Amino acid sequence: MATNQNPGFDPKEIEELRAECSEGETSFVYIEDPDLDMLESGECEHIQFVGTYKGQDVIYDALVYTLRLHHSSMVYEMAVEQLKTSFPSYVPPEERKANYKISPEDEEEAETALTELIEELEETEAVKVQEHVELDLDSDYGIALDVCLNVEEINEEVIEAFIQKFNSGTLQLDTTLYSFSEDGEE
Repeated sequence: MATNQNPGFDPKEIEELRAECSEGETSFVYIEDPDLDMLESGECEHIQFVGTYKGQDVIYDALVYTLRLHHSSMVYEMAVEQLKTSFPSYVPPEERKANYKISPEDEEEAETALTELIEELEETEAVKVQEHVELDLDSDYGIALDVCLNVEEINEEVIEAFIQKFNSGTLQLDTTLYSFSEDGEE
């Protein structure tokens, strides 16, 4: 549970964020996050906004992304796990340490197998996802939100609509399970 030690509950921090939002004429601010290379895709944004939690003002630190991006991530993770049964020493590029070694032939074979696994998972609709909002009350700054929305793009209009509905308690998530492929939604 969040404590008074958490600066995202500090009234001064909250007022500073409100002022910054007011300057930008929005109800949120974008947060630059170099660890999230997907932010440039239009399918994911890291934002902060002021809301309330149990009657207390708080800063929400939110990662907002599309259902398609979530599906792609889940398919990739599942395919990598399956690949490890055939290629136990394979490590995906984003997880490699500086001393990791793999021959070009083995890497090509593993990457080909990975692509085939991804295609199979998409064709069989093995992964289904739905909209969700997850709260992390143990965040170091305010309350962290993980927000997945069934939209084509995460833009200012989508973010503003989400915040308005979230803060007013009128947010209704789509509980339909979706699967996507490279060709489009299935």
